[in-house]
Amino acid sequence: MQKLYETKERPKRAFLVSISAGEPSDEPRAKELQGLCETLELEIIAHEKVRVREKSPKFCMGSGKAEELSKKAQEMEADLFVFDLDPSPSQQRSWEELSGIPVVDRQELIIRIFADRAITREAELQVKLAELTYFLPRLTHKYIDLSRQRGGRYGTKGSGETKFETDRRKIEKRITQLEKDIENVGKQRKMQRQQRQRSNIPVCAIVGYTNTGKSSLLNVLTGANVLAENKLFATLDAVTRRYEPIPGKQVLLTDTVGFIRQLPHSLIKAFRSTLEEAALANILIHILDASDPDIENNNETTLSVLNSLGARDIPMITLLNKIDRLEVEVEVKVKAKVTVTETEREPEYENEETVLEGLLNRFPGSIPVSVKNKTGLDTLNKRIIELAKL
Repeated sequence: MQKLYETKERPKRAFLVSISAGEPSDEPRAKELQGLCETLELEIIAHEKVRVREKSPKFCMGSGKAEELSKKAQEMEADLFVFDLDPSPSQQRSWEELSGIPVVDRQELIIRIFADRAITREAELQVKLAELTYFLPRLTHKYIDLSRQRGGRYGTKGSGETKFETDRRKIEKRITQLEKDIENVGKQRKMQRQQRQRSNIPVCAIVGYTNTGKSSLLNVLTGANVLAENKLFATLDAVTRRYEPIPGKQVLLTDTVGFIRQLPHSLIKAFRSTLEEAALANILIHILDASDPDIENNNETTLSVLNSLGARDIPMITLLNKIDRLEVEVEVKVKAKVTVTETEREPEYENEETVLEGLLNRFPGSIPVSVKNKTGLDTLNKRIIELAKL
């Protein structure tokens, strides 16, 4: 019998708002916000980019503009506002009172993605700690109570205990317990690291911005079956597999969580034990997306996080991944030399740099690869052998 209706719930309709100061870095950040929403399978119905000189204490913008956006979102039947900033609880409340539409910020999007991706007990504990740490100062928000904590589908409501002090005590008690549980799991991870160190097998940590191909590289080199999707934060847990660059000689490859601009402080703290896999490695394999126009900022973000972990002095191999997506087709030669076929350009442009040549000049010593097409991996293998002194 043919179904007369679909029972599947429709995606939540998100009205995006980016607050801009006119800086060059604003556009990549706005694009990243869209990627976060798409990863959560939200339907983007509009993306307003508001340029402001000074953020007002009530709406982060003028009240007139806030009323205009609220009316537009209501007319478009938006289910939630998504802001590319970190509004205070009082600002969230002001927007929700004005529009009647729930407000979600960038931090909450990232936390929700992490919650969807958490698989192991350690990751689940870390995400829960990040959630409670984020929501504790927002208990006075009239749309939040202990039973909901914005769980499940965005914008849904639920019943439960709403007394402020009772909620606060329960959450603080739960945070204390989670911190103890994470500490115990961290001790187990430390024992595993010590066992690996006693084996004298070199450890290579794969690091980089989110969605650059870290898990794909681990899968190709080791035959692992780690989830690799074209989404932000496809995997969260550190996964280690054995790899033989030379028959009979092994190294351990560890896939780590991807980095992102302005990762919520609660997640940095909660995931520090996972990120420490990079700080304790013998070699870092840093993957950059060669096709991303914001590659420079992504590189700086990753290096900044590594520096905060005390991992900047570890020998590093830089990969320019996804060269198959570049506009100019190239052949990767020995020592990362690039040649371009004669049919790709007019003779008068013979001395013009190709996209890849320009990237190789900006990132000296980097190795151009395509993990998807398995291009350039022989050069990576030789570099691993050299640094691991196999």
